[in-house]
Amino acid sequence: MSSLSDKLQDIFAKLKGRGKLSEADVNAAMREVRVALLEADVNYKVAKDFCARIKERTVGAEVLHSLSPGQQVVKIVNEELTSLMGGGVAKLIVSPKPPTVILMAGLQGSGKTTSAGKIALYLKNQGKRPLLAAADIYRPAAIRQLQILGERVGVPVFSLGDREKPVKIAAEALEHAKKHGNDFLIVDTAGRLAIDEEMMAEIAAVRDAVQPTEILLVIDAMQGQDAVNVAAAFHERLAVTGVVLTKLDGDSRGGAALSVKAVTGQPIKFVGEGEDIKALAPFHPDRMASRILGMGDILTLIEKAESRLDQGKMADMEEKLRKSRFTLEDFLSQMGELRKMGDMKEMLSMIPGLGKQVKNLQIDEKQLVVSESIIQSMTPAERNNPAIIGSSRKKRIAAGCGRQVQDVNRLLKQFETMQKMMKQMNAQPDHKGKKGKKGRFHGMPGLGGGWPGF
Repeated sequence: MSSLSDKLQDIFAKLKGRGKLSEADVNAAMREVRVALLEADVNYKVAKDFCARIKERTVGAEVLHSLSPGQQVVKIVNEELTSLMGGGVAKLIVSPKPPTVILMAGLQGSGKTTSAGKIALYLKNQGKRPLLAAADIYRPAAIRQLQILGERVGVPVFSLGDREKPVKIAAEALEHAKKHGNDFLIVDTAGRLAIDEEMMAEIAAVRDAVQPTEILLVIDAMQGQDAVNVAAAFHERLAVTGVVLTKLDGDSRGGAALSVKAVTGQPIKFVGEGEDIKALAPFHPDRMASRILGMGDILTLIEKAESRLDQGKMADMEEKLRKSRFTLEDFLSQMGELRKMGDMKEMLSMIPGLGKQVKNLQIDEKQLVVSESIIQSMTPAERNNPAIIGSSRKKRIAAGCGRQVQDVNRLLKQFETMQKMMKQMNAQPDHKGKKGKKGRFHGMPGLGGGWPGF
């Protein structure tokens, strides 16, 4: 998605720099946009219609004669991108009579089984009682994989082994869910390396047996245009109700996210952005549009922080920072919390205004590991009072973690720099004239200052 984002941002940066726009300017920009979309594997018809809608809206007098026409164009593109991807958040359809049955479909390797486990965890965190059903009897270890996922997320898995037919497994899983009070049943079905009639017929038979409320198609975002073709084929046969887009954090060109809703008419309901079992979230078209256009995505960043970080630790850390009592022991704890957030560059790119700047920022996350090993080699007294660390202690610390004395010196210097920065920030008055406003550091203290690896 980053390549498409960069190209669109460059195109619109040219428009923003102009005092007035002519129809010729808009036409030239739309040609560049269409090429960028096609290179990102966006469906040709989708790209063509998208550019036509933008052109129709931008050649109006309210844009060409406005005080900031470039910004108006970006606003229109943002709205059209949001509309293209579904407009708003598409929630799961819930059956009025439990259990709600969710049928998972997709090609082999798309992340279908993992997505089933992630959705089960998502539902459990909402206070639901989901049941997973292992109906993929063909792929080696597929049943065991689902059972392991079930154990990790604390959700039961129904299985009859690999000798019963998928239709029977799904039907009996439904009866089991009814008897045991499970309000959601997630059926994991078999995939194939390519679409074939036998696979489609079997999934259709499972669908007919359990009458699912939701048929979620799992698509690998890295497949680009092929993913959209798969979506169209599945939807034609199964009447898909929604899409789960996986590997959106990978080196994909973004075509699937922009095309699937227009091609199938069905919304993207969830996106997977990593291998972690928690790395699944409802899809927000408006937030994705903002990220594509370099406007950031601060709401998603906040949600990730709230869901993955220990709020008690963060509050305690904030208090210590405000009172300048931040030690290397706290530093170590904070690094562990930050690593829970995921890829650092991705996190920073969500901050409005930092998208393009972060692209060339060198973030060596391995340095965080180095820093952790150095601090772990220190005694409690050294962590709480770095001032006592002289040359002999530095040698011992370096030897204890297999690093050089220069590495220890670098870490101590970074920590000292960060402490000075925090004191300066605490000394700065807020808009009411008060020093050390509470909440100043809430979230990720230290980033952008002397944090190791930045």
